[in-house]
Amino acid sequence: MPPTPRSRRSLLAGLCLALAATMPATAQQAPAATLSTEAEIAAEFASVPCDNSARLDATRALFERMGAPADAIRIDHHDDVDNLVVVKPGTSTETLVVGAHYDKVAKGCGAIDNWTGVVALAHLYRTLRQFAPTKTLVFVAFGREEHGLVGSRAMTAAIPDDQVARYCAMVNLDSLGLAAPQVADNMSSKAMVAFAESVAKELQVPFGHARIGGANSDSTPFVKRGIPALTLHGLDSNALRLLHTPRDQPEKVNATSVYLGYRLALAMLARLDQAPCTAQRGG
Repeated sequence: MPPTPRSRRSLLAGLCLALAATMPATAQQAPAATLSTEAEIAAEFASVPCDNSARLDATRALFERMGAPADAIRIDHHDDVDNLVVVKPGTSTETLVVGAHYDKVAKGCGAIDNWTGVVALAHLYRTLRQFAPTKTLVFVAFGREEHGLVGSRAMTAAIPDDQVARYCAMVNLDSLGLAAPQVADNMSSKAMVAFAESVAKELQVPFGHARIGGANSDSTPFVKRGIPALTLHGLDSNALRLLHTPRDQPEKVNATSVYLGYRLALAMLARLDQAPCTAQRGG
């Protein structure tokens, strides 16, 4: 179960200290790495685009501020959705996808669901853009997740059958910002859940499983195509009173939770980059 509100502050503080003392293997290879701080992530919520029509442009602007050249950011236009994509080429065509949806429901500002995921995604790009990864890294901000995973379904449907095997794993960030990061078991591959648990153990931080009944996210279309995937979230027992309501506002975001999601995802991507592409295909 997600942490209760009473235990959240102490748990997040302990996690923050533990993760701040670690450095993913990838980051150790380049002293010039820009590792985002909690304060930098907190600053992203001083201004959140609360109008759906502004979210795609705001996502592009955020990636540009994180160092993405304008000509490296592309918009994949599908029949009824636009996905923003930034590719960091590796030394092989084996591919890791990391994603978050940029759209929101009509009510509220969508700060938790899911500007938290977009912020973590862009800061992952900021850190990883300076490396020469083994695998090609694809950063995707999905459109229309709230209308039935439209963006992620369009992306996975466009992958030719003979190319699926080169997609090694997918990490999805959805609704951080309330509690310590946890895996949504009902939206994730079993092998990826076990992998996330092993990384958390290696970092000596708590790990949680929190199935979210009746919900779905952008990892699911990847799982259905046979691509190992998982969703990281940071929800607690207050989530149902906030998400998809007018109360989903920037002031509700706990920046420590978003920072922890960013750091855990960074550690996972660093290890996935060095692992065999088949390592997570066990479930």
